[in-house]
Amino acid sequence: MIGTAIGWIVLGLIAGFIARAVVPGKDDIGVLRTIVLGIVGSVVGGVVLGALTFGFRGFQPVGWIGSIIGAIIVLVVYNKFTGRKKTPRD
Repeated sequence: MIGTAIGWIVLGLIAGFIARAVVPGKDDIGVLRTIVLGIVGSVVGGVVLGALTFGFRGFQPVGWIGSIIGAIIVLVVYNKFTGRKKTPRD
């Protein structure tokens, strides 16, 4: 159980940091929000991948690539709703 929780935290941290690096602009979210971003992104990536390929399989985590793609989607949506990230042309 503890190993699973640590795995989720590591997955969330790495996927969240990569998503923050890929999405342009500066993010002022801390490490905890980055971990949550990555974990939620993993679940979103699993749902999106399931919808595109094998059908909806419930809320399941997906591999590294899907987690990063999901985290990017979640970060973009988060920024749109909160208005936190502004690019120079906004």
